[in-house]
Amino acid sequence: MKHFLIYTNQYKDSELKTTNRIKQYLEEKEQKVSVRIITQDWKATNGMDVKNDPILSQVDCMLVLGGDGTVLQAVRETKDLDVPLIGVNLGNLGFMTQIELSNLEEALDRLIAGDYDQEERMMLNGKITFEAGTTRENWALNDVVVARCGSLQMIQLQVFVNGHFLNDYSGDGIIVTTPTGSTGYNLSAGGPIVEPKAKLILLTPICPHSLGQRSIVLSAEDEIEICVAPGRDGKTQKVEVSFDGTHGVELCTGDKLRIAKSKEKADFIELNKISFVKVLHQKMKESM
Repeated sequence: MKHFLIYTNQYKDSELKTTNRIKQYLEEKEQKVSVRIITQDWKATNGMDVKNDPILSQVDCMLVLGGDGTVLQAVRETKDLDVPLIGVNLGNLGFMTQIELSNLEEALDRLIAGDYDQEERMMLNGKITFEAGTTRENWALNDVVVARCGSLQMIQLQVFVNGHFLNDYSGDGIIVTTPTGSTGYNLSAGGPIVEPKAKLILLTPICPHSLGQRSIVLSAEDEIEICVAPGRDGKTQKVEVSFDGTHGVELCTGDKLRIAKSKEKADFIELNKISFVKVLHQKMKESM
C-alpha cells in the first residue's frame, strides 16, 4: 500500500480521535494519507466528486470508519473508483467491518505489508421508469426496498422475473437483496442468511398478507421488475423505493422498478482468514 483514504463518519468519531490515530500511524510508516469527513448533512456538502478529484484516482485502499451504514455509503459513493476497502468498526454488530480498535495498529501493519486477500461482492442496479416516461437510476450493495409510505394500508405490487409474471404481493413491501445484504433488513423480515461471496438475488416480502409467501432465491443473472398496482377500489397507490436504506424515491401506480445485477462491484479487503460461519456465530453471540 502507498496511498490510503480514510473515510470517516463524524457521527461515529465525533472528535476524530480514531481518524487522527490512524492518520498519524500511517504517516509515521511513510504512507500517504487523504481524509474525507462525512457529516450528517453530507448530501448537501460532502459528496465526493470521484470523477474530477485527482487525489481519489491515486488511492490504493480506503479505510471506512463507522458502522455498516457508513460502509454502504462509502461503496455507493466510490463505486466508480475500483478501490478496495476495509471497515473499522465504530458501530454495533458490524457485519461489514473487520478491524476492531483493539487490534488497529496490527491491522494497519498488515495492510501496509500487503498481507491480505480481496473479496468481490456483487451490487444491484435499480432503474425506475415513471408512468410519464422519465427514468431514474441508482445502485445498492445491500438491498433495494419497495415499501409503503404514508398511511398504514397494505400495498399491492406485481412482480415479474425475466419478463414472466411471478406473483401479486400484498403487504408492507418487498426487499430485493444481495448476499451481502442478507444479514440486514432481509434478516429482520425473516429472509435467509447467505454466504456473502455467493452470486444470487433474494426476494423477501415484508409482512405479507398471506401464509404462503416466503423468500425466493433467484439467479444473479435474473432481472426483476416490480410494478406498482392500483390499490383498493382502483385507487392510486404511493410507495417508496430506497437503495441501501437511503435515497428514497416516491413511486405511484403505473410506475415500474427494474432490478438486476450491476456491472459495478465492491472489493472488500479480507484480513481475517476465518470462515463466514465463525464470523456469524460471533456476531450472533454479540447480539444476544
